[in-house]
Amino acid sequence: MFVATLLTNPETPLLERVTVESLRNAWGGGDSRWLDPRVAAEFALDAPPANLWEVWDSLQALRIDLVVQPAAGRKKRLLIADMDSTMIQQECIDELADEAGVGADVAAITARAMNGELDFEAALRERVGLLRGLPASVIASVLRDRITLMPGGPALLATMKAHGAHAALVSGGFTAFTQAVAARLGFDETRANILHVEDGVLTGTVGEPILGKDAKLQALQEISASLGLTPADAIAVGDGANDLPMLQGAGLGVALHAKPRVQASCQVRVNHGDLTALLYLQGYSREEILP
Repeated sequence: MFVATLLTNPETPLLERVTVESLRNAWGGGDSRWLDPRVAAEFALDAPPANLWEVWDSLQALRIDLVVQPAAGRKKRLLIADMDSTMIQQECIDELADEAGVGADVAAITARAMNGELDFEAALRERVGLLRGLPASVIASVLRDRITLMPGGPALLATMKAHGAHAALVSGGFTAFTQAVAARLGFDETRANILHVEDGVLTGTVGEPILGKDAKLQALQEISASLGLTPADAIAVGDGANDLPMLQGAGLGVALHAKPRVQASCQVRVNHGDLTALLYLQGYSREEILP
């Protein structure tokens, strides 16, 4: 059995009953179940429909996401998440670069790296090199003044952890940021890169080996095994090319507001919902979601 889920942004709830019922009837689905009025609904299917991506494309124009996935084992016991542009709304290195006066140069490299146009590790070294001489104290001010959580993140963490899930923040960014974000949201553990600091300033170098795409997949495998689970028990979320192996290796890999090349390689794409979409995809209802 499979389940089809339709989602939209909770801030602009526009999912109509006629949309859900029309699709359910066209695909011969089971009874509709509303997870959150005007935000999320689902229905059972015997098999994925042949015109799935044609329908997906038409719903995107209406600002509605559509996911079809196996019904069994939807509630996951491990959340493994990217940080930049996933759990937070910014790219931390771009914010540091802006403070260093090289924001435009670094942001351009970041965009190309996240879309898979550049080697992630080489691009990270290049960007960090442009931060040389920046006072390390800037990190605290960036965290305080520039970093904002992605909508739905606190609810995602609170709800999954209340149901016994383990949460890991695995980032190609930096420990100085992941530790603060993880503490704020309630992640159980973090993995990230280390910015080198000497005499209170950034040296322009990063600790080796760099945590890139292969390390993210390795983290999924190692953390799953340490918990007595398999990657199939995990839901992973990310937006960049360096997240792809992790997304493709998890039981449910969600490309969240992802770069075009990442979306093209993922079966589960959320372009309009926020992080609560990961809860609806697991079958949680609005009444089960914690603030």
